[in-house]
Amino acid sequence: MTRPVGPYSPVRRAGDWVITSGQLGLAPGPDGTPALVEGGTAAQLGRALANLASVLAEEGASLAHVVKATLFLVDMDDFAAANEVWIAAFGDNRPTRSAVGVAALPLGARAEVEAWAYAPR
Repeated sequence: MTRPVGPYSPVRRAGDWVITSGQLGLAPGPDGTPALVEGGTAAQLGRALANLASVLAEEGASLAHVVKATLFLVDMDDFAAANEVWIAAFGDNRPTRSAVGVAALPLGARAEVEAWAYAPR
């Protein structure tokens, strides 16, 4: 996981719920600074979902625990490609989801995902 790019917590537990902030397709760059992965929306979403899995794991949860997610896309023309990445990550255990088209995302990202996971201790 990369460090946050702003003054927020990437993940918080509230009882049996694990709530994440928006995850971008960031990976540590050569100097350790977070950088967007190359390859456009699909590649960035794939990395964002991997980052999501990583922050969930910090609280003892996984993608299998996600019950609600929000997907933000800069270009809704990427919706079909994003769905393919989504299916690959979640398989048949898909959470409820909203997909929202936005004008811009931090650092010029093409996709962002946030989630709520139910993971009793």
